[in-house]
Amino acid sequence: MKILFVSPEGLPYSKTGGLADVVQALPKALVEMGHEVAVLLPRYRENQIRSTLIASVTVALGDRLRFPAIGEGQAVEGVRYFFVDDPAFFDRAQLYGDQKGDYPDNAERFAEFSRAAIELVKRVWMPDVIHCHDWQSALVPVLLRTQHADDPAVQALPVVLTIHNLGYQGLFPQTDLRRIGLPDRMFTMDSLEFYGKVNFLKGGLIYADYLTTVSRRYAKEIQTPEYGCGLEGVIRNRGERLVGILNGVDYAVWSPEKDTLIAQPYSAKDLSGKKICKKDLLAAFGLREEDLERPLVGIVSRFADQKGFDLIAEISDELMKEDVAIVALGTGQPEYEKLFQKLGEKYSGRVGVKIGYDNGLAHKIEAGADLFLMPSRYEPCGLNQIYSLRYGTVPVVRATGGLDDTIENYNLRTQQGTGFKFQEYDGESLLECIRAALKTYHEPKAWRALQAHGMARDFSWRSSAKEYAVLYKMAKQARIQRTAKSSK
Repeated sequence: MKILFVSPEGLPYSKTGGLADVVQALPKALVEMGHEVAVLLPRYRENQIRSTLIASVTVALGDRLRFPAIGEGQAVEGVRYFFVDDPAFFDRAQLYGDQKGDYPDNAERFAEFSRAAIELVKRVWMPDVIHCHDWQSALVPVLLRTQHADDPAVQALPVVLTIHNLGYQGLFPQTDLRRIGLPDRMFTMDSLEFYGKVNFLKGGLIYADYLTTVSRRYAKEIQTPEYGCGLEGVIRNRGERLVGILNGVDYAVWSPEKDTLIAQPYSAKDLSGKKICKKDLLAAFGLREEDLERPLVGIVSRFADQKGFDLIAEISDELMKEDVAIVALGTGQPEYEKLFQKLGEKYSGRVGVKIGYDNGLAHKIEAGADLFLMPSRYEPCGLNQIYSLRYGTVPVVRATGGLDDTIENYNLRTQQGTGFKFQEYDGESLLECIRAALKTYHEPKAWRALQAHGMARDFSWRSSAKEYAVLYKMAKQARIQRTAKSSK
């Protein structure tokens, strides 16, 4: 089967979050199964790689014409890469916005990207199925089923849309509808209208053949008012076409036995290298190496309310009374960046923070920390808790979304489990959970068994890729049947 991924980001070329990891690893796993896979990305400033011009296309945005180029880069591990190249839209310092907020022309940027994707399949590379990711490519199914509905070249082309985080929907003023070349008649409750705004993701949810999200628990959660972000009704209406498929992990990249970015490789059979990695991590953050036996808590995250940083702020001083050290890597809401900087000043030598993202440092944290903290308000899947399991770094998580699906709560009596979970979203519950983890940390035999259980878990992409392959066939069959009905 030929599969085209349409995504706003993807490694090894661009990344702001876990979506980029998925768009690198899932295509590779599908290629290993024998499928033919290509990925379409915007050509951002940060991925100014060499590409060969293969098409110049004309895209209508309202009463204006734009002329993006489509280039093809070098294949990576059997996956072809295409790029939409329009410097005015994509040659910018960041992918989606700057310090002032989202770029004001994001609607036009990603409308052009979606229209260029359709031109790619019509003129260059026709797949059996298109797999879109998040709101930035959600207009692809909208355009195919409306403005291209009578085009025999793409009538029977199915679209799968994956929701990586329902909290990001692509909301724009009504006036942007004409600017992106869509008629006013689509500004209705059963199409793109959402509380007086245009909602890209809502359109994708309505018009895609199948919907997926990145864990089974999250697929259930987003059908409820608590997690549905206002779209729970739309999602429930598509419930028969919604599937939760857990994200996998590329263990060729995230494994302490093979990791070239950490100070010393190690394995479940020989954990001695982990202590060397901890010493290296303390040094990387300028923390005291003589505190090697003190439990070290690692954080790699977007600093945001969604990620539970309001809870961390609430308990920070109480947590530091537990005689822990903390290293945090990330960027996000200024108040949380300042929080860790102030903690570093108040608890000198015990709290280290690096603002930004550093892939090498992220690997060092996974390898060198003792515990990994993810107290998310909601978490569609999460990858770092899965990385942590393989590195013998025990996750402390809230029981939501993919965190609940992937982490088995540790039972001291039976000594079964892979991490520590708390249910209620409040600071006291988080603090109690961390204290339970620390109590086990100070029981070396139980802690080693806990690490071993986690390191033995397998979340490779193989099984998830098989589920996607089945879903692609279902989407193709559903689209064929739908097209046959409409032609009668």
